[in-house]
Amino acid sequence: MQYTKTIFLMAGSFATLFLAGCSKKQTSVWDDGSTTSQLNTSGNSLWGNEEDANIDGLAGPIDDDFIPLKEEDLKLQFADGAIPQPKDTPGEEGSGLPGIDKFQHPFGDLAAIFRTLHFNTDDYILRGKDSLAAIDKIAEYLKAHPKTFVFIAGHCDERGPQAYNLALGTRRANYVRTLLVEKGVDLNQLHTISYGKEQPLVEGHSAEAWTKNRRAEFKIYQKH
Repeated sequence: MQYTKTIFLMAGSFATLFLAGCSKKQTSVWDDGSTTSQLNTSGNSLWGNEEDANIDGLAGPIDDDFIPLKEEDLKLQFADGAIPQPKDTPGEEGSGLPGIDKFQHPFGDLAAIFRTLHFNTDDYILRGKDSLAAIDKIAEYLKAHPKTFVFIAGHCDERGPQAYNLALGTRRANYVRTLLVEKGVDLNQLHTISYGKEQPLVEGHSAEAWTKNRRAEFKIYQKH
């Protein structure tokens, strides 16, 4: 009887979790470290190699279910919250910072420092030496200008469900923020937001378009 009771309790718990997950309301933008994760026992990526994707029609699989990152990356899932979020939220009364709409895209000399960073498919780690060198330059500037505040925006290409891309965009923005904090930047200067696949840099269903759209961008506000 005890064994049977345990089975019923486990079944009830799984049903509760399933219904709770289905009832969550989707949004088009996630900010300040919001993320989701789920175990992928197969360890496969979302859509495999870009060469296998369908370029002529709708790119990637058509699936409303949330599909997580690769299993090896999920081992780092708690890294998203490893560094606290800023104490002040831009736009809130008393924060001393305006909302994100008042943050500006960098221009002139700042555009060369706060340049767009790009990611591989289904990945949120910066792999290229050029990208890591750019992180160094951004960190040097922010440490020298403590009144400069930044929004790091995570973006994805068009493939995959909305929820998946919002989560992946969040991971990309948070990863960049973590690198900058580790290099000595005040965490209160750095805010994150994810747009998922909602704001492509270029339109198109090609590997070239996807490469350009998998990115992290910066908007800055210089407080006087």
